[in-house]
Parts: sequence; C-alpha cells; structure tokens
Amino acid sequence: MNEITGSAVGPMSETGAMPAWETRFRAPRVGLPEWAEDAPDRSLFVSNVTGTYELYAWDRTTGGRRQVTDRPNGTTDGTLSRDGAWVWWFSDTDGDEFGVWMKQPFGGGDDIPAAPGLPPSYPAGLALGVGGLAVIGRSSDDEGTSVHVVPESGEGYEIYRHPESAGVGDLSEDGTLVVIEHTEHGDAMHSALRVLRVADGGAVAELDDTDGGRRELGLDCLGFAPVPGDTRLLVGHQRTGRWLPMLWDVADGTQTELAFDLPGDVHAEWYPDGSALLVVHDFHARGELFRYDLAEGTLTRLDTPAGSVSGATARPDGSVEYLWSSAQLPPAVRSTAGGVVLEAPGLRAPESVPVEDVWVDGPGGPIHALVQRPPRRPGEEGAAQAPFPTVFEIHGGPTWHDSDSFAAGPAAWLDHGFAVVRVNYRGSTGYGREWTDALKHRVGLIELEDIAAVREWAVGSGLADPSRLVLTGGSWGGYLTLLGLGTQPEAWTVGIAAVPVADYATAYADEMEALKALDRTLFGGSPQEVPERYEASSPISHVEKVAAPVYISAGMNDPRCPIRQIDNYVERLRALDKPHEVYRYDAGHGSLVVEERIKQVRLELAFALRHVGG
Repeated sequence: MNEITGSAVGPMSETGAMPAWETRFRAPRVGLPEWAEDAPDRSLFVSNVTGTYELYAWDRTTGGRRQVTDRPNGTTDGTLSRDGAWVWWFSDTDGDEFGVWMKQPFGGGDDIPAAPGLPPSYPAGLALGVGGLAVIGRSSDDEGTSVHVVPESGEGYEIYRHPESAGVGDLSEDGTLVVIEHTEHGDAMHSALRVLRVADGGAVAELDDTDGGRRELGLDCLGFAPVPGDTRLLVGHQRTGRWLPMLWDVADGTQTELAFDLPGDVHAEWYPDGSALLVVHDFHARGELFRYDLAEGTLTRLDTPAGSVSGATARPDGSVEYLWSSAQLPPAVRSTAGGVVLEAPGLRAPESVPVEDVWVDGPGGPIHALVQRPPRRPGEEGAAQAPFPTVFEIHGGPTWHDSDSFAAGPAAWLDHGFAVVRVNYRGSTGYGREWTDALKHRVGLIELEDIAAVREWAVGSGLADPSRLVLTGGSWGGYLTLLGLGTQPEAWTVGIAAVPVADYATAYADEMEALKALDRTLFGGSPQEVPERYEASSPISHVEKVAAPVYISAGMNDPRCPIRQIDNYVERLRALDKPHEVYRYDAGHGSLVVEERIKQVRLELAFALRHVGG
C-alpha cells in the first residue's frame, strides 16, 4: 500500500507545500482536444491551468496555445467551426446554463454573437457545417424545444418546434440533412430520430424504436458518414438489451446491424475517411478501444492501459487520441501512436489507490461496487487495518456510472483514513438496458435498496465500521443522500449532500423544462398527476426521521436542483432542531473554480471528521 505523511490539514505532497488531496485538485488538467474537421491542426480543449476551467485553442502546426474564454465562473461548453476559423462557446450567467452562443476567431479577437437573432435559452445541441452553416437547438420553459438554421450570411429560420425535449444530433457532410433526437412520444429517457432537410425542415426519414412510447427502447445519433453524398447515419440502439451501433441509410431506409462479440455497452464514431469505426467498449466500469473495419467486418483491439477511457477521437493519420485514467493514476491525453499528446505545465497530481471490484446480491440482481481502502498511516506496518470509517459516495445522473477512473474527491477521503465505496445502483448505465431503466415510479427508493445491500456487505465483511458511515453525493447522489438519511435513519452516521433535490415537488416547479420531462418519465406523470409518488420519493417527506447530522452545499444559480427547494428542506431541519450546516455559493450546478471546489471539500471533510473521526 502507498504510504503518506500527515499534517493538520491533511497528507502532504512530496514538496510539503500543500496536502496531497489539495494538490490533486490544483494540479492542472487538460481535456481531450477536439479538432476542426477541415483544419485538423486546429484544436480546442478545456483546462484548469489558471485555476478555473476555461477553453483553450491549440495550433498543432506552431505548438501555440492560447486561452479563449475568461469568465469568473468558468466555461466548458465550446466547439470549433469546420474550417477552424472560429471557436464557438456558450455564454450563460454564473452557471445558470441559460444564455447564447458566442464566437471568437481562432487566432484571437473580439467575441461576437454567433446567432444574433436568437434570444437566450438553454442549449439543445449544435451542429456546424460547411460554409459557416450552423444548426442550433434551443430549449426554454415557455416554448419547449426549437431548432434553427443560421447560415453564415442571410436570415436564419426555424425548422423544428415541439413542447417535448429534443436536441440537434448531426449534420450530413454536405450540410443538406440534419438529425433531430426527439421525445415527442413523451418518454424523455428514450429518443427517436428524425432526419430533416436543412433547406426547409421537410422530413426525410424517421426511426423510432419506442413504438410511439409503448416500449422502452432508445436511439442515439452517433454521426453521419464523413463522406460527401453518403447518407449513412451511425446510430446507437438498445434492441438487444444494451447499447450497440448500427448503420442506417436515411435515403433508402436500409439498416445494417454490426456484429460485436463484446459484452456490455458498445459505442462508436467514424474514422475521418469513413472506412472504419472507432469503437469504445464500456464493461464493468472499465473501457477499451477497437477499430472496426467496415469493408472486412473485422474488429481489432487498440493498445490501451487497463482503466477508463473518458473520450476518444480518430485523427486523419489513423492514430487515436484518448483521455485515460484509473482510480490510481491521474488522467492523461494519450495516443495510440505512443506517448502523451497534451499536458498542462505545473503541479502533477499525486497518485491515489486502486479500486477493488465487489459484486453484491441485491433485490434487483447483482450490484457492482468499487471499493478503495485507505493507505497505511506513518508508523503502521503492512496495510491499514479495518474496519474503517467508510464513505459511500453516490454518483449523480442517475443515468451515469462510477468507473475505474481518477477522481480527486474520493482520493481526499482516502487520504483522511476513510474507505470509499461507490455503488452502481439500478439506474446506472453500463449494465444493460433493464438495469438502467429500472427506475420507474419508486424513484430514489430503488437505488437506496441497492445501496443498503452494499452497506450490509461492507459492514459484514469487516471493511466498514457501522458506527462511522458517511453517505454523500452530488446532484442525484445528493438527492439519494438526503432521501437515504430520512428512509434509512439508523444506517448512516453523517450525511453530506451537494446540489441535491431536497423537495421534489418544488424542484419540479422551478427546474428547467428538459428535467421536468425526465421527471414525468421517471414518476409516470407530474406532481399534480401522481402526487403520492413524488411525496414518497421526496426527502422533505421524511425529514422528521433524519437522525444524522446533515451538511448541504448548493449553487445559488442552479437550474437543475434550484435553491428554493433546498431552502425549504433546510427550514424544516431548522424547525425540527436537526443538526445541520448549509453552504451556499454563487454558481450553478457545481463550480468550475478550483479554489471554490477545494473550499467545498475542505468543509465536507471537516464536517465528517467532527462527527465521525478519521
């Protein structure tokens, strides 16, 4: 096991300048660079090198890099025009996700509105085509979803509108066709695909595996073939109970299934010449890459280390760049051609400890959990000794999953002597369609049954000290934390919830329309239609039973878990004289500012150590 040294504020890095856990947050990171389709030497990536996550342009010909955006609360939503001449980025207000697209010359210059005729909205997809063509998706609480064509010159026009959630998928290579991922059938978890003519919005083709919402099968637009005149669309489908790619010719309706002898979910994108697919295989919380030759029908594994692939892209020279990490090793942008492609200057994040895989029998089937044990303390012989104070860190989504990837948050708990358990409960992705779609009507309660089963294993195996258990998470994980404290009050010693749903009916009233549609799908209706389901699944309904001290952090501008419903819950805690602390900050659904994030983790650690010890 790794050995660490301690200080009053946490384990120290090798330099002794700061705790190792803080170094992991402060160490500069870079995201996977995207590149302009017609100018592949021009790239765009996200980095926190200044202490705030912002967009950076990278000219691979000269090696020059420059910061594109500079805003107090950071910027991560951006892309390049096909010719690489412009950087598009989304401008909201302090993390509220409501705003407009701006653009800036790749080499630098003034920001200008990218679509001056369109009022602010929530983003609903963006596709940029040849000749400066843009297709922009918009979502608003009053109007639903609309899609607009914005030529480089001339008047823009609308080609799609519907009250239900939808989004822009992709443009054909010649810019004549666009794919809309829509949920007009009312099932926000399973999209159908409609192909429209860009010129007039006329429908060309429709693919709907939901049978009008009568069955739970979704489709995912993975992109048109990158060849002019080629009408094949790469589509993700769930027809065999998991995500697999297929080809759909939108001109003649031909569907070509692609045979992959791989377990788990399989996603893909095109190689730039259209001759092959870059296949990303996600199975049991780990990822690997393959090349699928379309002419030969052969699948060849690409050499990548064991761990998780967070993103990958095939370059014109045939190499593949990918963002890789493991729970032990920090992320790096690597290439199948060899070596690290892109890295930021400055600090290097200290390593953490590897994960162990645990499978626990649960009420809905085997549950996969990722377990990390704390490193030994100075003076200890051998491995650190169990039972440990243990953190159950619950992922958000809920359609997401924890993986064998590097995360500074869990590593901070480990450095302070806690074991960390992460549970891929029912609702998580990566374990088949039925597992993901299990969250219906008994929302939150289903996930907590799986968490309870893993908790029982952790205590019974001797890993976890039952008197020192922390339940924590952000977003949906924060929601499950508060709901768990009220429905399983004897199970948890401390609860720490970040940007949670706390009062579901009020959250529904205040959240963005796309999330209201998701809630209606999960619960089978709105709070007015099925009030008993919302009441059973709302943390505020169970607040009287909360026995553990509660810590809550919340973004004042959060459109996903709005502040009013959190204030309602906190007021109930106060009225009931329940021990609690609340931290509010000026951002949206989390913060892109490194020092703010460190402050939040420091407060969470201090709260847990006060009540649990480490």
